[in-house]
Formats: sequence, structure tokens, C-alpha cells
Amino acid sequence: MARITLAQLAHSYLKAPSGPADYALKRMDHEWEDGGAYALLGPSGCGKTTLLNIISGLLRPSEGRIAFDGRDVTDLPTAERNIAQVFQFPVVYDTMTVFDNLAFPLRNRGADEDYVRRRVGAVAEMIGMTDALGRKAQGLTADAKQKISLGRGMVREDVNAILFDEPLTVIDPHMKWELRTQLKALHREFGHTMIYVTHDQTEALTFADKVVVMHDGQVVQMGAPEELFARPAHTFVGFFIGSPGMNVLPARVAGAQAWIGEHVIPLAGDHAPQERAEIGVRPEFVRLAGPDEGIPVVVRRVEDIGRHQIVRAEHAGREVNMLAPEGQAVPLGEARFAFDPAAVNVYVDGWRVPARDEKETAR
Repeated sequence: MARITLAQLAHSYLKAPSGPADYALKRMDHEWEDGGAYALLGPSGCGKTTLLNIISGLLRPSEGRIAFDGRDVTDLPTAERNIAQVFQFPVVYDTMTVFDNLAFPLRNRGADEDYVRRRVGAVAEMIGMTDALGRKAQGLTADAKQKISLGRGMVREDVNAILFDEPLTVIDPHMKWELRTQLKALHREFGHTMIYVTHDQTEALTFADKVVVMHDGQVVQMGAPEELFARPAHTFVGFFIGSPGMNVLPARVAGAQAWIGEHVIPLAGDHAPQERAEIGVRPEFVRLAGPDEGIPVVVRRVEDIGRHQIVRAEHAGREVNMLAPEGQAVPLGEARFAFDPAAVNVYVDGWRVPARDEKETAR
């Protein structure tokens, strides 16, 4: 296991980048704890795989350094970093049996055959392939081959880190849930540092202790799933995490109030005056209001998804969503929405602005 330090790290695929737009990864400084389970979450093209390949040594950063447990590994090849990596599409040896595929990383390092048998048996049970150990990999389904890749990545116990690059893309939905659960169990048992790249928020939030949300080549927030949900550091995090995502509306802010047009929105904390701000509130913290509360909306449709209803509405041309309890009557047409003051976040230029009393608490 290893503590991973990224110092002034940035990367451009261009030889002479002229500005931030030329960087696939914008400058970052982060330290990831020894034994932590991290998910790199973000849309395609945001820099997740670039960052993972820099950590693994497949790519050398154009700027900055990377260290494992304080040792600078920036110029070390992958083989000298003592990591395991599982890629998006299965990489297996078709002419080998499932057993030999799983055993390959151990035998390559001269492990004792008794240990190889025990370890391969344990990993095969975990990925549900005990009955297939004697079969050749050739002819197996894509999801079975990817399970072999996952198992081969996890079979070594002495690695600095295990890196997963969207490893469940070809796995059927039911098996995805099982494998995520098993990865979590493996992490609890052996304490490997794990980094899991995905664009799927469910995978990220169920796997990771800390989620690293990336957008446009930069890390916009790193935190536990509950932090990302309750206090998105950037409006992108609010949009990207949650279904539906966070409602964001332009507002003026001063003290413990915000104004959306002429409508007053109570806030839980005291804020410095901001003429050009936004407020963000998740649909879970929106409710139907009386005639003198909240903002006027027009309810366009109600989607009953079993556990609750998604109420799709508009205010001044902007979509505003609410989650209503199953069975609650929500008529179409004119209504009013009110927000839980404790769940309203204030943003300026996309970034969350803490309340003044929240800043004092943080100090």
C-alpha cells in the first residue's frame, strides 16, 4: 500500500501549451491516503484516465511530480511502481486456463506454488469463477474475461495500489453490483490503496471512501459521498451527482436571505452581499408551498418512479425539480416551491461560498 502525492501536477498532450485550455490536466496538488479507496468520477474527456495513467507510469506528466510514500516515482516505469492495473476492456491470455491467467502475476514474481494455489482459489471464489478454473479463456464471454482481468489485478497482496479504469463496462448489471461489493470487501480485508475510474455516480458512491470529482481537467471536489451530496463545492458537482441533479437559480444574496427576482428565499447562514450569485438546492429539499412562500412555478409533468415522484417544473424559463413522496397529489400547472434553508448553498462563479459563520466554525 502507498500514500500517493501529486505535487504541482499538470499535463498537456501538446508540445508547447499556451494556456489552460491546452491542458488535459490542470495543475493540482493532492495527497491520497495510504489504504484509501478512491473513485475518480466525471464525464468522458474530463481527464480521469490521463490522471490514472500518470499514477500508473503509463504516461509521464508534462509538469509536476508524483510520489509513493514520499519516494519520487515520476520517472519510474510502470514495472518499478509495484502497482496492479485493470483496464476498461478485458486483457487475458486466451491460450491459458483461467487458473493460469489468475496465477500469472504471482508466478511472474516467483511465488511459491502452494501460495499461488491458495491465492488463486480465494480470488476465483470472490469473482465467481471457481468452476471455470480449468477452462481455457478462449471462448469465454466478455464479462467472464473481464472478471479474470479483475481477479488478476487483485491476486497480489503486496502492491502499492490497485488501479481500475472503468472495469465494469462490459459486466452485466447484476454482476456489477456483486463485484462492487466484493471489491469493497477486499479493500476492508487487505487495505490496498485503490483508485477506481468511472463516469457512473452509483459505482463511485458505492465503492469509494472518497470521491474525486473531475471536470474540464481539474479536480473540483474530493470528499466522502455525503459531503458531495450535501455541500457540492461547485455547481458541476451538484449537477453531476444526484438524480435529478441540484437545482441552480440566479439570485442576489445578503445576510440570511437570497432574492430570486422579487421572491425572498431564507438561508441558514449569514452571507456577504453578492449581487451576481446563484443558489443551489437539491430536489430532495424542495416542497410544495403556500401562497406567500418560495417561488412561483409551473408544473409541467410528474414522473412516478415507485419510491417517490419527480416533479418537473419551471420558473422564469429554468427547470426546477422536486422529489415528492409517493402518493402525494401534485397537480399540473401553477404552484409554488419552497426550499429547506439548511439545504440551500450559495455559489459565485460556479464555486460554493460558505456562510460567514461557517467560515468562523471551520477555523
